[in-house]
Parts: sequence; C-alpha cells; structure tokens
Amino acid sequence: MAVRKNQATLTAQEKRAFVNAVLALKSSGGYDSFVSTHNQFIVSDTDNGERVGHRSPSFLPWHRRFLLQFEQALQAVDPSVTLPYWDWTADRTTGATIWGADFLGGNGRSSDGQVTTGPFAYSTGNWNLTVRPDSRPFLRRSLAAGVAQLPTRAEAESVLAIAQYDAAPWNSTSAGFRNNLEGWRGVNLHNRVHVWVGGMMSTGMSPNDPVFWLHHCFIDKLWSEWQKRHPSATYLPTAGTANVVDLNETMKPWNDVTPADLLDHSAQYTYDTGF
Repeated sequence: MAVRKNQATLTAQEKRAFVNAVLALKSSGGYDSFVSTHNQFIVSDTDNGERVGHRSPSFLPWHRRFLLQFEQALQAVDPSVTLPYWDWTADRTTGATIWGADFLGGNGRSSDGQVTTGPFAYSTGNWNLTVRPDSRPFLRRSLAAGVAQLPTRAEAESVLAIAQYDAAPWNSTSAGFRNNLEGWRGVNLHNRVHVWVGGMMSTGMSPNDPVFWLHHCFIDKLWSEWQKRHPSATYLPTAGTANVVDLNETMKPWNDVTPADLLDHSAQYTYDTGF
C-alpha cells in the first residue's frame, strides 16, 4: 500500500524518482491526457450540464479518483513512486524547498512568467506544453502575485471543524465543508493556492504545472482528516438531486466509479501523518 509523504520530507532520491516518472509520462504523451481531462471537467459535463469536477459536491471524490489514476500512471513507470503532498500551511514562501531546482523549479521570470529553473523549465526540452490556452509552450508561474498569502493552519482548522459535508443548492454558494475547502466561500483554501501560484495554475489546464498534483494531494489529505474527525458525516447529497452527482451515481469521464466507492482510500494509500 502506498504511503503519501510530505514533499518537505522527501529524500533526494525520492524527489528524483518522482520527477523522472513525471517526465517519462510526459515524454510518452500520457501526461497531456490528464491536462485535457481536467480542463474538460473543470466546470461542467458537456453532455447534460451536470456539475462534476468543480463547484459541486463531487469536487473531492472526482479529484481523489483523478489523483489515483495519475499515481497509477506514475507507478507504471516506477513502482516506487507515490504522490507527495504540499502542506502550504507550513511551506508558505517563494523560497520553500518545493521550488528548488532539484524538484519543481522556481518562480517565473518577471517579463513573461516563464519558469527557467528546474526539470520543468522549457529550456530543458522536456516540458513543452501542448494542451495550452494560448501559443506559449512554456510553464508559467507568478508566485505570490495574485494573492500575497497562502492559507494558514488556523484557517485550515476552521474548515476542518465544519461538521456537514455539503448543502443545497450544491454549488459555489453552498455552506458545508466541501465548498469552504474548495474556496468559493469562507477563508478560501483550494482556490487561493491556485491563484497564489499563478501562471498555468490559474487556468483550467492547471495540471500543466506539476505542483497541481502536490496541491490536490494535500486537499485530499485534508478531506481524509475531515473524515476521521467527523466519522458520522458522509457525502451529500445521497439521491435524487438534479445537476450534481449523488452518492451512488457514477462520475464522468470514468463512468465506473461513484463517490461512495471513493470514501475509504485506506486499501490504496495512506498519508504519513495526520494534519
């Protein structure tokens, strides 16, 4: 069973293994399919208007399945690799080790946002963006430009304290844990981190930046922690709800997995520590 670790605790060998697996998946063409899928489902299911990946209750199970699929793709390259997470309540600066040249590379340059350091710099020849919003083929970041501060531990704890998973009208105005974690109301956790990183992370094609996976792995970890703290609470809505995915309805694009299938991840992976 995989153990997902805090990126700040990874050894140099573990960092290299993760980076090399990501680069191999990119080279094979498999990486870009994840970018396309996320962009397609960021707001709506184009067939019937059903909200799937964002602004809806299925935000968390949808991304849990998405991360599992990506992790399995990396493990097909290197079975030793698991997804690390970025605890942005602790590693909060533009100089944090996550942005080192030995891992994800640093900030984009001021002229055009282009990341010029690390293994995902365009100049390496290994990270050419093919699924992109414009003609620029390079990874862009603008750390701390869109918003000055990442969420704090206290802000994350305030969201973990919310006892109900979600509530009508099941969208970006809803009360409940999911929407406060996603960031459309309250202290703004998930969304704020995307804006803080900037560049590609501010678009529907955000998986073009490998930090996407570490960010969403931490979002998944927070959901896992919430599940432990509120064992009697469950995914809502359960049935008969228009335009969203109920507990036992399948989620696109997979059509073979429901939120109920994803509530317990312990058979597939665990996290190294609690929050």
